[in-house]
Amino acid sequence: MSVIRSVVMGCGSYLPERRVTNDDLAKMVDTTDEWIVERTGIHERHIAAEGELTSHLALKAARAAIADAKIDAQEIDMIVLATTTADNTFPATAVTVQAELGLHHGAAFDVQAVCSGFVYALSIADTFIRCGQAKTVLVIGAETFSRLLDWTDRTTCVLFGDGAGAVVLRAAEGEGTTADRGILTSHLHSDGRYKEKLYVDGGPSSTGTVGHVRMEGREVFRHAVINISDTINEALEATGLKAADIDWFVPHQANKRILDGTAKRIGLPPEKVVITVGQHGNTSAASVPLALDTAVRDGRIKRGDLVLLEAMGGGFTWGSVLLRW
Repeated sequence: MSVIRSVVMGCGSYLPERRVTNDDLAKMVDTTDEWIVERTGIHERHIAAEGELTSHLALKAARAAIADAKIDAQEIDMIVLATTTADNTFPATAVTVQAELGLHHGAAFDVQAVCSGFVYALSIADTFIRCGQAKTVLVIGAETFSRLLDWTDRTTCVLFGDGAGAVVLRAAEGEGTTADRGILTSHLHSDGRYKEKLYVDGGPSSTGTVGHVRMEGREVFRHAVINISDTINEALEATGLKAADIDWFVPHQANKRILDGTAKRIGLPPEKVVITVGQHGNTSAASVPLALDTAVRDGRIKRGDLVLLEAMGGGFTWGSVLLRW
């Protein structure tokens, strides 16, 4: 049976030039490189320069993905941008990217699901493509998360960084089997009961300010391993595949302990897990596409590989996307 699949035609990423190491942070707050690495696996992160906006990062990643896809930007009929750190309260940062790409057609909008944002955006783009409402969609995850940090709070400021990643999805015919290229299944979840475990203490409607990240680390860790494992199993059950069939696991890069715990829980060997948290930190909605692009660029992910993406973020939100490259 012929079906429409959303195939990844190209990917790209961008990291700000400024690198901030753990030793740099030790000069700002009471912490050490050893303390950070032991608990998170993070060695360094990239921080956007003054005046460097989320749209700037998103645009550079987008252009890289478009070039990799070998298409004309005018072929794009939709932009879905996942971000927690929009340039402005409105309009959506996606329309800024749309304008900079010289596009005056189609639709562009932001998705806000924090660290799960890119997985949510992929699922949304896939739905538009399968419904026939879009043919070529640019999906971006971009953050200047450093703008939300309390640089006196050592439990949060050491975790995050800035960056952007993007993919170009295009409609293609498949046979309706797991051998098809493209997105095979996606699963999204949220549970607002846990909002105060990970949130920002500000916003336009509440305080009129941006606010700072607040987190109960242990609780987030506990829920992350369970929720992520469940949504991975959900993807496997939906397709009839097994963990052993997965070629590459590209998780949200929050904490190496979470990544190790999740891989162990679902029975994936460490060598199949793409880990970039050590170099990027947690870049929220940008982390999955950044890790994905890293693994494509270094030759690990190849055409035909089965790739599993997952993420969990504030809300709580979480989800997975299983695709064939």
